[in-house]
Amino acid sequence: MPRPTAVRSRAKKDKPSKASSASTSTSPPLTLSDLLRLPAKLLLDPAYAWVLASLVLVGEIVLNLVIIHRVPYTEIDWKAYMQQVTTFLQGERDYTQIRGDTGPLVYPAGFLYIYSALYYLTQKGTNLRIAQYIFVALYVVTMAIVSRIYSYSKKVPPFLILLLCLSKRLHSIYVLRLFNDPFAMVFLYGSILALLQRRWTWSCLLYSAALSIKMNILLFFPGFAVILWMSLGAWATFARLALIAAVQVLVALPFEPMAYMSRAFEFSRVFDYQWTVNWRMVDEKTFVSPQFARLLLAGQAAVLILFLTNDWCKKQGGMIHAFLAGFKPNGRVVLTSDEMLVMLFSSNLIGVAFARSLHYQFYSWYYHTLPYLCWQSPYRTFLRSFLLATIESCWLTFPSTENSSWTLFACHMCILVGLLNRHEHTRQDYEPPRFKDKT
Repeated sequence: MPRPTAVRSRAKKDKPSKASSASTSTSPPLTLSDLLRLPAKLLLDPAYAWVLASLVLVGEIVLNLVIIHRVPYTEIDWKAYMQQVTTFLQGERDYTQIRGDTGPLVYPAGFLYIYSALYYLTQKGTNLRIAQYIFVALYVVTMAIVSRIYSYSKKVPPFLILLLCLSKRLHSIYVLRLFNDPFAMVFLYGSILALLQRRWTWSCLLYSAALSIKMNILLFFPGFAVILWMSLGAWATFARLALIAAVQVLVALPFEPMAYMSRAFEFSRVFDYQWTVNWRMVDEKTFVSPQFARLLLAGQAAVLILFLTNDWCKKQGGMIHAFLAGFKPNGRVVLTSDEMLVMLFSSNLIGVAFARSLHYQFYSWYYHTLPYLCWQSPYRTFLRSFLLATIESCWLTFPSTENSSWTLFACHMCILVGLLNRHEHTRQDYEPPRFKDKT
């Protein structure tokens, strides 16, 4: 029968010889240049950013676990948080009557709900090790979200992910102090990620969730509102802002309204001079004076207007034109991810630079944004790195000094000036170096 013979002959023909099989399965030996090229790709090629981020996250898990087992925990606010939560769980709904050892409750109700959960998860606040493990998870989740945010940028290299985990102070804030600021920031960064993905409603919900934990989230609001206005127009922006407000009302429903507003959003609050990081160069009398507070508020407003006019709204011809365009059907603008990130991060930095006081835990408000902002400035890599290192050293100086406060303010101003002048320099999209693969 001819058919089986044909099949056998065809199989014999298609079967590779031993020599050809050996030649195809043998790959060229790994050379020193190949080994050197791998870390370069991780640090410089955006296609490998997810690998770098994954390695960083694994390293952070290990590092944070080592920290909590080797470095003693320092009690600052945790006991006060638990005392405030206990009063709330016992049925108190008058915000003026909820207190702890450090004073009255001054955070919105989202803080109470989250720390009530921690109260039960940590055996009524007594098991600090469990609390520290939870904050390790919070740190890693925050890093993952921020790394994903950075991946949307077309202007910065992937190795900035490494700079996000170099802060000694930030590790302390998360796993050795258990402050509430990191919870507000993880929701805020989730909101920014949703914004970059054009999930406007989800972004507003997450933003409001962050605001329900701590009031510093309002520092991002000028940039956040401008993005909504340009991207959605006036009426859709009003609807999203109403959604943010509705969430705040729902969060506050169990409490007496006037007492809640007077404490949860106390804009006239005077901070303790002994803990200030940023204004040690002024005397205490000036620091607590309402005149100084008004001066800082005027400075913040002036710089925000400067950015609105010369940076954020430049694409639409200035602040007035951008405002009027929001009411026109064809006035919407498609913003790039980098344009949105600059608006949000610079808005927050302006607020931080003119804040009435910065306590050490407030570093978490903007640390993750600093590498991006420095690399958006037209400075050389050395100066960018120097700014980051200098800011870190200011936050590590305890107690703060006149020199550390002046230096911190100067670094903030240097970054802001660089951001305003970046349009005068050609800022092309980041292009990774070309890696030649062996043939």
